[in-house]
Amino acid sequence: MDTPIQFVVAPGSPEPIYRQLVEQLRRRVAAGQWVAGQELPSVRELALALAVNPMTVSKAYGLLEAEGLLQRRRGLSMVIAPGHRKPLATRERMDQLRPTLVRAAAEARQLGIPPEQVLQLLQRLLERPETGDPT
Repeated sequence: MDTPIQFVVAPGSPEPIYRQLVEQLRRRVAAGQWVAGQELPSVRELALALAVNPMTVSKAYGLLEAEGLLQRRRGLSMVIAPGHRKPLATRERMDQLRPTLVRAAAEARQLGIPPEQVLQLLQRLLERPETGDPT
């Protein structure tokens, strides 16, 4: 599997950019989209591509290295660490998604949006991942 490693960040999000990068990488590895041995863009390359401070990318990479998801190779780019070849089981991936959906459900209730409309919006978002445009 040779899917290029690409990230998307939402600068206006309340979630810090480094955390967005960390979570995206965790999810993609869990889904089997990115696999052990796959090279990541350098800190400079990714920072330039995302128009963020290199320290932001470095912080994300450092956290992922500390938890064993990434492996540093002297003089070479970082790679996804060995042992991350198989995607997690669907149940484990659903467990990772659950907190996000719990927050979304709570916000929908607070905003008084009917469940049917929330489900329709989620369906549209799932069908248009490239833009996230719900219209």
